[in-house]
Amino acid sequence: MKNKNSKLVIIMLAIFETLFLINIISNIIAKDWKELGLAVLGIVNMLIPLLIKKNFRKREINLPLTFEIISIIYIFLALYLGEINKFYIKFWWWDLLLHGIFGSYAVIIALYLKEGIITSNREVTKKRYRIFILIFAFTFSITAGVLWEVFEFLGDYFFKTSMVKGGIEDTMTDMLVKIVFAFITSVIYYFRNKK
Repeated sequence: MKNKNSKLVIIMLAIFETLFLINIISNIIAKDWKELGLAVLGIVNMLIPLLIKKNFRKREINLPLTFEIISIIYIFLALYLGEINKFYIKFWWWDLLLHGIFGSYAVIIALYLKEGIITSNREVTKKRYRIFILIFAFTFSITAGVLWEVFEFLGDYFFKTSMVKGGIEDTMTDMLVKIVFAFITSVIYYFRNKK
């Protein structure tokens, strides 16, 4: 199964990267720099799942066999079809579909990470446990932040409050600040408890 997946990943990468490359060439000819940037971003992002899988394999932490395939397809759907080919505009449900897919698959990845970091068939080292706690705390913080943003949105939507005054810019600024501070706090925790 692993070998079949590896071949499929290579074939998908070749096809998707070629489509992005064709898009890059046509954007250079058309001098469409915004679309060019998206295509370059697509090519780079397609390689990230492979690097993640390799890095985790070195640490003996398993990810789902489908991790690379699903990740590459997701990036293609979001950047190539969604942004470059305007599926976000053409199909009102496109963004919802991708967020739904991501939400479901993120749970599967989290369960594999938990199993890889704290597994029942081998002794849990202090380092692995600290890493698990670090990931849990970081993601818990971000999830709590997301739920707060949902609360603000629902308040505005149902009760006509004005908690989300700046729209998407307000929401994203709030989220980015939460992510940065959650990351800093998590790193501090990790190094304080390293001893």
